Amino acid sequence: MVFERGQTVVRREILRGEVWFASPQICVHDDGDLLVTYTPEGTPFGFPQEGRFPAGRHPWEAAGRQSWTGHGCLDLQWTGVEHAIFLFWSGPERQFRTWYFNLQDAPRRTPIGFDTLDHELDLVLPVDAETYRWKDVEEFAAVGELRYPGRSAEIQAEGDRIAGLLDAGKRWWDEAWADWTPDPSWTARELPADWATTPFEAR
Repeated sequence: MVFERGQTVVRREILRGEVWFASPQICVHDDGDLLVTYTPEGTPFGFPQEGRFPAGRHPWEAAGRQSWTGHGCLDLQWTGVEHAIFLFWSGPERQFRTWYFNLQDAPRRTPIGFDTLDHELDLVLPVDAETYRWKDVEEFAAVGELRYPGRSAEIQAEGDRIAGLLDAGKRWWDEAWADWTPDPSWTARELPADWATTPFEAR
C-alpha cells in the first residue's frame, strides 16, 4: 500500500501486543520505500483506554500531553529500517534546527497508516553542533527490558550503527528536506473512528 500526498496516515505504536499510542499525520511523500509524514501543530494524540499495558501507560499520556505543540515535525522512515529521522524547526522564522535520529520499529503498513514502536533511545544532531549527542540513555536502560524484552542489545546496536555512520561523515538521507515547507492548507487531522481497533501485526 502506497499513500497519496495529503492523505491522512495514522502512526500507531504497538507495545507488547497492544495499541499504545496513535497520531494522525499527513503523507508528504511515499514511493513504497521512503515514507515522509508531517505532524502539524495541534495534531491530537490517541491513547487507548482498554488494555493490559504491562509496561505502563504511554509517558505522554501520563504527562497530560494531548496534542503536538510548536512547529510541525517532519518524519522520514524507510521500509525495513529500524530508525526514522525527525526534522525540527523553531522560532518565528521557522528556522531548521535539528536532525533527530529516532530509534523505532521499522514501519509496518496498515489500511489506515503504519505501525511502529519508539525505542526510547535517540541521537540528536543540531545544525550548529560539531557532533551528535545521545539522548535518553538512562531512560532506555531503565525501561528497555520491560518495553522491549530481549531486544535491548539489538536496539543499542542500531544506535551504535547510526553513530558510526555519523562519525564517518555519512549522510544517508536527503538534506534538502531541511528546506521543506508545509502546504499552508495542511492543518491538524483527526483520528479515524477505528484507529484503536484496526488489526495489527505484533512484533
